[in-house]
Amino acid sequence: MANLKEIRNRITSVSSTMQITSAMKMVSAAKLKKAQDAITAMRPYAEKLTELLQNLSATLDGDVGGEFTTQREVNNVLLVAITSNRGLCGAFNTNVIKAIKSRTEFYAGKNVDVYAIGKKGNDVLTKTCSITENKSAIFDNLTFENVAEIADDLTQKFLSGQYDRIELVYNQFKNAATQIVMTEQFLPLAPIVTTAAATNVDYLYEPEKEEILLTLIPKSLKTQLYKGIRDSFASEHGARMTAMHKATDNATELRNQLKLTYNKARQAAITNEILEIVGGAEALAG
Repeated sequence: MANLKEIRNRITSVSSTMQITSAMKMVSAAKLKKAQDAITAMRPYAEKLTELLQNLSATLDGDVGGEFTTQREVNNVLLVAITSNRGLCGAFNTNVIKAIKSRTEFYAGKNVDVYAIGKKGNDVLTKTCSITENKSAIFDNLTFENVAEIADDLTQKFLSGQYDRIELVYNQFKNAATQIVMTEQFLPLAPIVTTAAATNVDYLYEPEKEEILLTLIPKSLKTQLYKGIRDSFASEHGARMTAMHKATDNATELRNQLKLTYNKARQAAITNEILEIVGGAEALAG
């Protein structure tokens, strides 16, 4: 059994760790509320924009998406890995990295590059994948305008023929304890599935439908990327809050066990001292 000093040192160390994890949990909980409100407020707009695109495409004949919908033979693929800049958030980053590696294996024999958004993904994937860009600084000022610049860059890479397909890989926010790894095709635009509800809505268009559609497509791409990064941002804080909550619980349990061990060792030491005193007293009396 460890001596009393070693146990006391371990109790102090675990208590300090518990204070840190508890503080990080509260910070993530505060940030999660803001990030969750942002993605919740954005989803109705993104869904309505998709609905409008579906309605437009359902009433137009032929391929009106221009170069955005051009299906080319897939030889060059760009995977956009959306992770975080910091760790201590459980399997949040690991799941995206695994998904990227899985997609790389899926495109075996093709030229696959990775466009990193997030320091953690860049640090790990740079060892096994070809990283073309690292946009970790986006999280320092996460605005639609800054994300739109990245979306324009990705769009230009596709339109110039540098890549035949671009995919987004990120964590979709469901709740604080659940994040779903998503792989979405960014470009070319996937065929839009029309519904009866989409074709039944009667809109008045000004200017022509074709012009509106070609204007909405770049806007939709920027919104899709912004939504993905916002989802990932909210998921990060949810994952970190959950991980720190579990870490705090584990530290509390370990501290309690150490205190019990310390008390037992202390009682054993006191008992031994008493026995030595009694034995010495009896020896003197004899």
